[in-house]
Amino acid sequence: MLGKKPFEKLVIVARKLEIDVITIASYIRGFLVALMVFTERFTLFLTVITYVLLGNRLTGDKVFSIAQFFNTIQLYMAIFYPLAISFYAEAKISVKRIEDFLLQEENMSTITNSDDDVDLEKHGAIKIVHGKASWIPNPIIDTLSDINLDIKPGTLCAVVGQVGAGKSSLLQLLLKELPLNHGKLDIFGNVSYASQEPWLFVSTVRNNILFGLPYTKSRYKNIVKVCALERDFELFPNGDRTLVGERGVSLSGGQRARINLARAVYRQADIYLFDDPLSAVDTHVGKHLFEECILKYLGDKTRILVTHQLQFLKHADQIVIVNNGQIERVGTYSELADKELAHLHHETPEETPDKPVENHTRVNRLMSLTSHTSTNPDEEENEPQETQELMEKGAISTSLYWAYIREGGNIFFLLFFFAMLVLAQVACNASDIWLTKWTNDEEAKYAKEQQLNKSTKLVDNITDITTILPPTDSITDLIEDLTTTSPPETLLDNLTSIQDNVTNLQSDSFMLESLSQIITNDTDNSTILTVSDGSKPNTDIGYAQPTYIYIYTAIIIAAILLTTFRSFIFFKICMNASRDLHNTMFNNILKATMRFFDTNPSGRILNRFSKDMGAVDELLPRALLDALQIFLVMFGILVMVFIVSPWMIIPTVILAALFIIVRKIYLASAQDIKRMEGITRAPAFSHVSASLSGLTTIRASGAQVMITKEFDSLQDQHTAAWFLFLATSEAFGFYLDIISIVFLAVLTFQFLILDDGTTRSGDVGLVISQSLILTGMLQYGMRQTAEVASQMTSVERIMQYTRLDKEGPFESMPTKKPHRDWPEFGKILFKNLSLTYVPEEPPVLNNLNISIQPGEKVGIVGRTGAGKSSLIAALFRLAPTDGTITIDDVSIKDIGLHDLRSKISIIPQEPVLFSASIRHNLDPLNNSGDQAVWKALEDVELKDVIENLNQEVNEGGSNFSAGQRQLVCLARAIIRNNRVLVMDEATANVDPQTDALIQATIRRNFEDCTVLTIAHRLNTVMDSDKVLVMEAGQAVEFGPPHELLQNPDGYFAKMLKETGKNMESKLKKVAEEYYHKTSQSNEIPTPKEKDQNDNKKND
Repeated sequence: MLGKKPFEKLVIVARKLEIDVITIASYIRGFLVALMVFTERFTLFLTVITYVLLGNRLTGDKVFSIAQFFNTIQLYMAIFYPLAISFYAEAKISVKRIEDFLLQEENMSTITNSDDDVDLEKHGAIKIVHGKASWIPNPIIDTLSDINLDIKPGTLCAVVGQVGAGKSSLLQLLLKELPLNHGKLDIFGNVSYASQEPWLFVSTVRNNILFGLPYTKSRYKNIVKVCALERDFELFPNGDRTLVGERGVSLSGGQRARINLARAVYRQADIYLFDDPLSAVDTHVGKHLFEECILKYLGDKTRILVTHQLQFLKHADQIVIVNNGQIERVGTYSELADKELAHLHHETPEETPDKPVENHTRVNRLMSLTSHTSTNPDEEENEPQETQELMEKGAISTSLYWAYIREGGNIFFLLFFFAMLVLAQVACNASDIWLTKWTNDEEAKYAKEQQLNKSTKLVDNITDITTILPPTDSITDLIEDLTTTSPPETLLDNLTSIQDNVTNLQSDSFMLESLSQIITNDTDNSTILTVSDGSKPNTDIGYAQPTYIYIYTAIIIAAILLTTFRSFIFFKICMNASRDLHNTMFNNILKATMRFFDTNPSGRILNRFSKDMGAVDELLPRALLDALQIFLVMFGILVMVFIVSPWMIIPTVILAALFIIVRKIYLASAQDIKRMEGITRAPAFSHVSASLSGLTTIRASGAQVMITKEFDSLQDQHTAAWFLFLATSEAFGFYLDIISIVFLAVLTFQFLILDDGTTRSGDVGLVISQSLILTGMLQYGMRQTAEVASQMTSVERIMQYTRLDKEGPFESMPTKKPHRDWPEFGKILFKNLSLTYVPEEPPVLNNLNISIQPGEKVGIVGRTGAGKSSLIAALFRLAPTDGTITIDDVSIKDIGLHDLRSKISIIPQEPVLFSASIRHNLDPLNNSGDQAVWKALEDVELKDVIENLNQEVNEGGSNFSAGQRQLVCLARAIIRNNRVLVMDEATANVDPQTDALIQATIRRNFEDCTVLTIAHRLNTVMDSDKVLVMEAGQAVEFGPPHELLQNPDGYFAKMLKETGKNMESKLKKVAEEYYHKTSQSNEIPTPKEKDQNDNKKND
């Protein structure tokens, strides 16, 4: 295997590009959030400073009315408007992407559909005239060119050709998937299709076969019989109601192929297209499928069979040879056998007399998917459900919040951020407090100015009056004492004393009455007057306006800088947390056991990486910053409100308590609803993924409406959960609104009811304006804290994937790490080996004891589900095992998985190519030069197919045929040049000639290597040093092929007999010749002996 590191690196690089863009967007959002905080204060600052510098006087009613006005403007212009612009931009991009998708060219072919108004005799006929087709418009070379084909109704047409010749493309043309660029195609009748790579979806085996069609008992049983599935159903834990995992991972390759075939046959059609369905089954089962299903059951239908099993061609009514995208020849077997078919022939089995089909199936992994008891297939009962997704219950724990925060940085960085939070809020509150102080001091200055003006005018007027009063000593002394010794500030306080003295004069003179009237009028006069000499009165009371301006400016600048810096630091922490959570989750997925992938559909996993990770990347930071910022603002507001009106602590505490109670009630259901929403989203994802992978089968079966309805049902379940979440959120907001209105009413009326005359206007304005902000923010803050708690369910779901059961260890202990050249020889020993996919269930492999010597070529054969692939799974430690496996006397349990798997090459049963360049697919570790890569491609005869090493591979290798993908995997193994090579039915999807090429390439490039070959074609293992025959998870025979054939009643001998007499004699001869060829060295040399021989050669 290639190991996880190169692919982990690819994902990390892609994730880095994504998170970098998200980080830039987050910083922009952070500045926007900071702008929301200081916009109102900065605008108020500019207004106040301008107003003051123009010579105007600050008053509480003006300042705080303006403040409230700016606060309202801020709500709409600095908060709602930017959010609207942001949401509009995001919506526009999303709508544009949907629009681009909807405007893509649909599968509207120029092919004439000839289903209507035709004679019944023509149903099943196919005619192509000068057809040219390609996957891309205006190609340099057409995928298919000059296709002329005429197939009569009821014909069995076999399509043959080498790897990459265009056989599957021809079927895609008939399915109207491959666009016809030129020519004419007429298809008369309905079409059914069995794909080359079996497509199964998550449901029961029966549903996979019926595929939306009504259940007809007799027809269903007949199809199960002709498709050799009866024995499988008997061994399945729930018969045909056994749940099939995604892509049929719980089934063997042969079982998947037969279920896929049964689905195509169950659909009543006029034309049946089979894309090499016999390659995944052994020879005997393949013969049964061909004879009982294709020849007999569908005998009156038109059948087009793509196959590499040339032994079946003699039964074909018509044979089509395809080469390089063209139909080279068309004819019967007798017409083509001696000439055109000669280059396709290799040693292939022949027919044998009918024998019962026996299947030993792989059932243990099926048991892992459902625990239901066996049911009668004919009974209508509730179908077993797939493994349910894990869902936490109850409130989000505090430890989860702390775990998320810790991912964002170390403790010192977090403390620094906390300090920034406090300082920024202190600066914001300081600006409000300082403006309040400035306003109060300005009003105090104004009040003292009034007192000074009044006192000065009185002194001036009293002095003038004394000139007309009688020269009474008491009055003169009193006025002189009052005007010379009394401070101006206390003059008004002594007016009553003056008036009393004037009254005590007991004078009825007009002048005395005038003096009394002047004093009384001046006492009530509130007009600002000047001193008689025209100069301003002395108002030096410690008020310095520039100082207030400078301090206010400094506080505003500090608030702007600190709030902006705070936002940047916050989003830095959140992006660090997102990056680490994603990498941790992905790393755990890579290390997860195979059991995890067997029981979790890809949509469920993708849901965590897409929707949940998206919430953590964008939605959670936004809600969390809002909540933090709002509660800091509220804390500052509460402090100011309590200072001005301490008794407001009581209603505020009551308000907060009511909010908390409502929030608690809301969260009790909202969190579980949010979890439910996340869980109901995954099936929709899985359904889309499965539908895309089986799109050709869905269209061929006419099941688009059914698939759409299934998706609608799944989407409705998700929408219902989402609607319920939105409805509860709106109800939560409504109750918060009601509580806020009551609070504001109490606050406003308390100033009217409880005013004792000492309350200043600035304080009243501050309390009311700040309380209006407080209720709005407290309400919004509660919403955001609830939103944070809801979005934290995404963190919770991601954290679940950081606690998966893991394989391992991946790295070897220093004391047990194998040397660099391990394995040098490739000696493999299986001792008392047992393998169980699911704990507490019967083992799939049972007590194997096998010894494979260095450099041996070992063929592994057995019926479908006998345990052949499970043996390879044990070698790679893909499942828990008991017993011992050693390679060159090193136990594979003692070394890390990376060291083990990187030293064993494999060509899998289902070849895997990645969406990357050809070079990366062949040499992901970049250890070899271009020359070595081209040499490997030349060895597998792909050099002419590959344009350059940077040629991109489509998803899943869809731009290569199945056979070509296997050849690419072989080239990959050649480049790796490991001492141990495993081939898991690597030649199943290739023609005999390519099979011979692969075998020759292996013999040439892996001459000194240990090669384990799992095969259905016995001809591929007859020249092996030894053959291992597997049956029901046990090694029933093991030895050289020639020796095993000496026992006519042995398993291997019986399997060989099933290939036909002629093929049996040919293969026996091959085994005998190879045996005698190697008989000169009856014992394969040990590693020590090989070293000695090499030393002798060197000497």
